Amino acid sequence: MFNKYFLFSYITLIIFALSACASVKLTHGGEKARLLSSGEVANCQKRGATTVRVKPTLMTIPRQPTVVAKELQILARNSSVNMGGDTVTPISKIDNGEQTFAVYRCVP
Repeated sequence: MFNKYFLFSYITLIIFALSACASVKLTHGGEKARLLSSGEVANCQKRGATTVRVKPTLMTIPRQPTVVAKELQILARNSSVNMGGDTVTPISKIDNGEQTFAVYRCVP
């Protein structure tokens, strides 16, 4: 029979393994969009802004910040296409799984 410590450790390991997997995928349009810094979009046309969200926790356990950041970037790139953009740049810090990105059209 499993003891409580082993069971807790096993469940924790599974949760962390699942949280490391990116569940957000780039769309066909999102693949064409890119992420640039604010200094690299000086010659681009601003199309607006998009705020994207992901779950920052998995069953009350914080997800890895790098995974959350990557998923937010993917969602922003996907969203930019609907606004006629091809480039995004972050304009806010990540706060509880939410981040705002400016959307630009850089390629004529």
